[in-house]
Amino acid sequence: MASGIVSVGASLLHQHLLSDITLVVTEVAFVMLVVAYAARAISFPDRMRQALRNPATAMGYFTLVAGTNVLAARLLMAGHPLVTLILGAAASVLWLLLSYGLPWSIMFAARRPVLGDINGTWLIWVVATQSVAIVAAGLAATSPWPVLRDNLPIVAVVLWGVGIMLYLTLIVIIFLRLFLVEITPKEMGPAYWIAMGATAISVRAAAGILAVRHPASAVLLADMHPVLVGLSVILWSFGTWWIPLLVLFGLWRYLLCHYPMAYEPRLWSVVFPLGMYTVASLSLGRAGGFGFMVAVARAWVWVGVAAWAAVMLAMSVALARALSGHTRGRPPSPVRSAEGDEHRLSSNN
Repeated sequence: MASGIVSVGASLLHQHLLSDITLVVTEVAFVMLVVAYAARAISFPDRMRQALRNPATAMGYFTLVAGTNVLAARLLMAGHPLVTLILGAAASVLWLLLSYGLPWSIMFAARRPVLGDINGTWLIWVVATQSVAIVAAGLAATSPWPVLRDNLPIVAVVLWGVGIMLYLTLIVIIFLRLFLVEITPKEMGPAYWIAMGATAISVRAAAGILAVRHPASAVLLADMHPVLVGLSVILWSFGTWWIPLLVLFGLWRYLLCHYPMAYEPRLWSVVFPLGMYTVASLSLGRAGGFGFMVAVARAWVWVGVAAWAAVMLAMSVALARALSGHTRGRPPSPVRSAEGDEHRLSSNN
């Protein structure tokens, strides 16, 4: 997700070499993660079922949907509509299964109050939903197949609306959790950046719908235009408001509480929102004629690139140290538990 969205942003701003490099990283990471998840499902089915019932970890599986659709959207930009359709269809089926299966599994399997386990990871549900809307709108705008051009705009609008309502619902619950449940430095981690990323991808989805130009959808899109633009500006503003607050959360965690500044897979959940903020600002700025958003995107893209490079370097160093310890006969020290935090957002890279 992180590498893919950096590639999308770089491509939109005509940084083609950077976009191609991060696209290759995205494709390699995608293949590796597909193999890893398949191996995990086959070798450790009990652990996977347990994770799917755990409110603290279950929503992390929505990264499978979002990551697939980010790659699909980037490949559509590269001129591969058939591959995009296949990836988008697979992600849509998975979204349906998770959207109805996970809430049911959590509610009926939980034997304790769920509020204490809700965190920023739950907003990946919103990210996954809007990612399906983005791919649907993208195919509707560029597809050579009439059946997709006629029907996918409706799918995109409906899913965008579902994503908006999910965000409004979940963000209220998360704010209540922050005020009602004690927050520890370990828990107040990078996953809360998804609160900003969810607004950004919702803005990007709306901009994608605004870009659809097809007679069959003209009435629907004309009626929705004020809502899409107005609500997107509100979401963009709210996402921008989140950024200083999230920085303060990080300062509290690392400087005041002295939480170790070491690599953890959840750091990728910071990179994705930063990259998505660039794409959202640029897309809405161009679609709505907001020049200041385009200017923000042109500067902000380098924030996302710097974050991507820093986390990639930290991951490489951590991997090298782990392999070095293994070759000396010492088992590498786990960064965090296999079933807990390490699983949540590992597919964000």
